Amino acid sequence: MKLFCSLVRLNFSLVKPSKLAINALLTVSVFCLLAACSAASKELAIAGVGPNPSLPAPHRNLIPTVNIAPALGWPVDATPIAAADLTVSAFVRNLDHPRWMYVLPNGDVLVAETNAPTKPESKQGVRAWVKGVVMQKAGASTTSANRIRLLRDINGDGVADVNSVLLEGLNSPFGMTLVGNSLYVANSDAVIKYPYVTGEIKITAKGTKLIDLPGGPINHHWTKNIIASADGSKLYITVGSNSNVAENGMVAEEQRAAIWALDLKTAEYRLFASGLRNPNGLAWEPNSQKLWVVVNERDELGNDLVPDYLTSVHEGGFYGWPYSYYGAHIDERVMPQDPALVAKALIPDYALGAHTASLGLASALGNSLPTRYSDGMFVGQHGSWNRKPYSGYKVIFVPFEAGKPKGMPLDVLTGFLSPEGNAFGRPVGVALDKQGALLVADDVGNAIWRVTAKK
Repeated sequence: MKLFCSLVRLNFSLVKPSKLAINALLTVSVFCLLAACSAASKELAIAGVGPNPSLPAPHRNLIPTVNIAPALGWPVDATPIAAADLTVSAFVRNLDHPRWMYVLPNGDVLVAETNAPTKPESKQGVRAWVKGVVMQKAGASTTSANRIRLLRDINGDGVADVNSVLLEGLNSPFGMTLVGNSLYVANSDAVIKYPYVTGEIKITAKGTKLIDLPGGPINHHWTKNIIASADGSKLYITVGSNSNVAENGMVAEEQRAAIWALDLKTAEYRLFASGLRNPNGLAWEPNSQKLWVVVNERDELGNDLVPDYLTSVHEGGFYGWPYSYYGAHIDERVMPQDPALVAKALIPDYALGAHTASLGLASALGNSLPTRYSDGMFVGQHGSWNRKPYSGYKVIFVPFEAGKPKGMPLDVLTGFLSPEGNAFGRPVGVALDKQGALLVADDVGNAIWRVTAKK
């Protein structure tokens, strides 16, 4: 917080004070004072984790907690810290904000170098200005490269030998999937289809828009992820909410906070599940064949509310947002309420901790790590910006048994934060490569890490 307030003062010292600047300075000064006084959590980090999380009473400060780990990047040759039975190395470095990955059948790795699209309202008003400073400090304000790279390990040594731009000129791409000879890319506002034959290192053909996705001038949760059904007939698409708790009105939330099911033959879609504030990673659970998702829950109810979660997705299911969380826990900020809908709200399967920003998800099926990682899901936790102390900033493994989570998560990769609280990196997407190693996209460290069993 001291660094943030110093940054604010520095910014104002470099410009001639205008009326707006003076008002902004006063606003931010109050913001700094109150945020600095916000209390740290007294709860154990594990309280909000697992199949039956402890949910404290909501706590709302006049000014929400802001506790950002400044983006620092990795020292030369440094890496995250792997669990005792694992080892980690760089698959590739010097990327441009890599967030998401997809592994092709031949082992080639696609990585989306991407960031949020330009938002017209992002430069308007004091609140937007403050948000911009916050995002800059967190390493999330870089201009989107808007491209997908193809990485290939030719000799099997765990290092990318081929690094080619497969697609460029996209619009904040995120999710990717291959069905037959068609590569589908989820931009921030549409799903685009490209002809593609596995092995090619560049796509020159123009893509075909398959369907528009909610975008617009706000597009608060802009990332759109996709996964194909086993038979390749459908795509499931994540669409996050346009706000924290519908403060922009429910009209701005139409068909958002949901997972869509898209028929690839007809291009018709329907809402498969709803009430999911910001769904991101998608994976198929191999025993039950059910779709699972990780979801970022709401902010500003205190350090320990509301836990992000991992859950199976029930067709037609409603998961509470914005009216309630974890079943029927009412969010009193949302008015008017919808009691009939809240009564139907499903309780998620597994809590991942409050404000962890859990984004990445990959099934353990086919991994070559030690046996304790053989059944379950890997989760990339991007890390908190509004919790004291920090939460997330690591990759975890959630053990499963008989198609359901069981027990507490295991740390896979840690060490993304320095002892002083700076962010060397922030993990996002996770995926298994053709050799069964775990790949982790790091959008602050601008690297992809490769995790293998320790020999």
